[in-house]
Amino acid sequence: MLRAYAICIYIFLYLPISLIVFFSFNAGKYAMSWEGFSVYWYGKAFSNPLIMEALRTSVIIALSTAVLSAIIGTLTALGLERLKGWLRVTFDALIYVAIMVPGIVIGISTLIAFVSVFDLVNPSLAGLGIKLQMGTWAVIAAHVLFNIAVVALLVRARLQGMDRSLVDASEDLYATPLGTFRQVVLPLLAPSILAGFLLAFTFSFEDFIIAYFVSGPDTTLPIYIFSSIRRGVTPEINAVGSVVLLTSFVLLIIAQAVLRRGERTSRE
Repeated sequence: MLRAYAICIYIFLYLPISLIVFFSFNAGKYAMSWEGFSVYWYGKAFSNPLIMEALRTSVIIALSTAVLSAIIGTLTALGLERLKGWLRVTFDALIYVAIMVPGIVIGISTLIAFVSVFDLVNPSLAGLGIKLQMGTWAVIAAHVLFNIAVVALLVRARLQGMDRSLVDASEDLYATPLGTFRQVVLPLLAPSILAGFLLAFTFSFEDFIIAYFVSGPDTTLPIYIFSSIRRGVTPEINAVGSVVLLTSFVLLIIAQAVLRRGERTSRE
């Protein structure tokens, strides 16, 4: 009974997604009316300049977010590992809260913060011909806010499972703190950092809610898809959605594989 229940749950979760992928290969013009197998809409989607521009913007945002989140999140985890007592508990709670906060709250709060800063700074920059406004950089800043917490948790979990005797041995051999970090700590943390990088890229690439509030004139791929389906779902949109879905699955699988390999290497 439990096995049948689990199968039903997976069908409920993935059947709608499977329909999108299935109808992306439809030869007809209508999204839910099967008229034969074809990859025509994939070619049409990738020859659409609006889609390619939105894809380029999303990739730039996701890469920038992943790099910044990996660096800042790793440094955050290393700093939190040295805290003790109530101070550590407080910052741990703040890290978890950053993940639990709904995306719409992050989007609205970031929008209000940016608008307030722009109102204060733009009058001073008017003489220089500079005007700050929403755009790609604002989306990157908003995405980094919650992805830092994701990377920090992954790296901290790795730090807690790391053999402390390796660091002590490095110090006993007169290695400098920087040398110990570069030759001992960083190689051990590399799998979790890479996994955090991939997860941050995935979360940023597929985000719609936060980007919708702060993207300004720039259009990401999820925003383009949302704008398009308001006029009706087409096989072209199904094709784009299938590509985004495949990209997310591949990155998540790679991240999971990297984490498992790192844990296995640590045990060995």
